[in-house]
Amino acid sequence: MGNADLRQLAVIEEVPFDELEGDVVAVDAHNWLYKYLTTTVQWTSDDVYTTGDGIEVANLVGIVQGLPKFFEHDLTPVFVWDGGVTELKDDEVEARREQRERYEEQLEEAREAGEAIEAARLEARTQRLTETIHETSRELLNLLDVPQVEAPAEGEAQAAHMARVDDDVDYAGSDDYDCLLLGSPVTLRQLTSKGDPERMDFQATLEKHDLTWEQLVDVGILCGTDFNEGITGFGPKTALKAIREHGDLWGVLDAEGEHVEYADRIRELFLNPDVTDDYDLDLDSSPDIDAAREYVIEEWEVAADELERGFARIEDSVVQTGLDQWT
Repeated sequence: MGNADLRQLAVIEEVPFDELEGDVVAVDAHNWLYKYLTTTVQWTSDDVYTTGDGIEVANLVGIVQGLPKFFEHDLTPVFVWDGGVTELKDDEVEARREQRERYEEQLEEAREAGEAIEAARLEARTQRLTETIHETSRELLNLLDVPQVEAPAEGEAQAAHMARVDDDVDYAGSDDYDCLLLGSPVTLRQLTSKGDPERMDFQATLEKHDLTWEQLVDVGILCGTDFNEGITGFGPKTALKAIREHGDLWGVLDAEGEHVEYADRIRELFLNPDVTDDYDLDLDSSPDIDAAREYVIEEWEVAADELERGFARIEDSVVQTGLDQWT
């Protein structure tokens, strides 16, 4: 999830959706979907999204409720899915698994105590993207003709790469501040929140602090990333001051007598991540809304009432945007 403390350094401003009309955003699919998945689970009765066989597909509710924000503002999403996870992230993955297990234990205690509100909160925190969620999410997005890209590794790194080198892509979309370290020129944040999103500017951040890209990554490593724990006592401002004084990560580590395991490799994961240009983007969308509705309601038994407003917003946006390709 990156280090949220980087917000203290990032140049971020709220941007009206009106300024994004006609643009394309490469969305970190796992980041976006997880937000809607957990929100749906916390605030929606489980019988809405649970099949007769007990399979939970809250993701389908989240997608139908979340996509209209893009369509209504003529902002084209390209969903970028994670591929393999680098072995250096194993500790982070394990920590998240252990945390989820602790939440699951607390969830059982809350249920036994009859604490419905606390149980709902904890149930949201125990969610994970299962194989069924992956498969059904991709299929629903296909029916709605939303472009998708399979990343070779981190979806966020692929989204940042696309925003940097693909002329058809204007932004990366993620709430993870690592997009900054990955060099995404402009990142849209809070695409799952109410109101307008935030725009995080990479070049403006470098210029504000008189840093190179490499030095910004070094600041991040000192603070801590998904691939390493930070150095004790180093927040963003302290790390920034140290990098200015000593030049780079190794200068700081030498001066402090500290060590970051795999520091070279971690640096390269941000500066030269595993990404691909082997994809095709068909941005002329023709969503089959009737087929999507049937897929979610009939095949996966999601309560129709819960989806009515979302599908209506999608249908209305086809008319409101006036795009010939939306048929």
